[in-house]
Amino acid sequence: MRYFLIIGIVLSTLTQMNGQQLQSYIQEAEANNPEIQAFELRYNIAEEKINEVNTLPDTEFGAGYFASEPETRTGAQRARFSVKQMLPWFGTITARENYASAMAEAEYVEVSIAKRKLALSVSEFYYLLYGIRAKQKVLDDNIQLLKTYEQLALTATEVGNASAVDVLRLQIRQNEILQQKEVLLQKAKGIQAALNSLLDRKYDEPTEVVTNLGIPEDDPVPGFEALSLNPELLKFDKLYESVVQSEKLNQKESLPSLGVGLDFIPIEERPEMNFSDNGKDILMPMVSVSIPIFNNKYKSITKQNELKQQEIQSQKNDRLNTLKSKFARAISERNEARIKYNIQEKNLKQAKNAEEILIRNYETGTINFNDVLDIQELQLKFGINQIEAIQAYYTQSATINYLTN
Repeated sequence: MRYFLIIGIVLSTLTQMNGQQLQSYIQEAEANNPEIQAFELRYNIAEEKINEVNTLPDTEFGAGYFASEPETRTGAQRARFSVKQMLPWFGTITARENYASAMAEAEYVEVSIAKRKLALSVSEFYYLLYGIRAKQKVLDDNIQLLKTYEQLALTATEVGNASAVDVLRLQIRQNEILQQKEVLLQKAKGIQAALNSLLDRKYDEPTEVVTNLGIPEDDPVPGFEALSLNPELLKFDKLYESVVQSEKLNQKESLPSLGVGLDFIPIEERPEMNFSDNGKDILMPMVSVSIPIFNNKYKSITKQNELKQQEIQSQKNDRLNTLKSKFARAISERNEARIKYNIQEKNLKQAKNAEEILIRNYETGTINFNDVLDIQELQLKFGINQIEAIQAYYTQSATINYLTN
């Protein structure tokens, strides 16, 4: 009981260390990744558009000079100056702000989605790198095991209990494992370069990963309702809301616009005449109304918005089905990884017992080096399979986190 308690504490500690290290890489990627920076700039642009729409139409200024001066009772008109300001219907500017704000919120969700995808990519490369380096350690252990067997074979050859062929076969097997180790080394360089690219580092900068990982005894399994907070679905809610705000703005813009203005006409005094209004300038306030009599444009926009809402709802349902499929598959593959891990754990213990039996047989002079090679091959196979199960478990856990948390 105490043994299992210690094992549980060790696994919990390793898992916590893994989480902290991986989280630090994810945070570094979010801070340095150019794609995330581009998404954040798009969001900043969308936010700035709120200020853009919070304005009145341009004020119109006009000036004209009478080439042929019209005469009035009070004098000749020399020029004409005017200023005019159109005013949208009450609440139109607020509707524009609400629409721009809804579009900015949709862009913010895009930032969240990009960060989640980046975190998933970092996690996948991290666990790939873990798997490669863990396999290299298993290969090193097997090379050391084969060297021990080689020494036993050399000793057995001296007393006539083994042949030189047994020694050569053990050496050939070591060469094969060394080849596998070199291949993994090249793969590790590629994965490390890919991870560094996400972190915006130099491609060959060293990256550290946890050296030992185990699989916890059980996992909480969230239901499909956990998908409801996934940003990929929230994006459609924000887009739907933006269409709602677009229609409210359309309704406001279909209403009349008011205009206020002022005309100023300077009048030249009539010579040799004396009366009270001689040369009196003209100042004329004006009010105008712009009425959208031909409003088919606004009716069409309303119809388009209705269709957009239906389209967005259909897209959301389709994406939800896709996420459910990915979620179910990730849960299934994580459970498969746990089963494989447990089976390989049993196989490794049994292979170790078989190895101990062979060593005891050597002490009695009856060792069979064909059996030695078979057991070594099984130990290598079980060790590699167990690492692949661990890698698959945590990769699928990262996918589940992407879909739910």
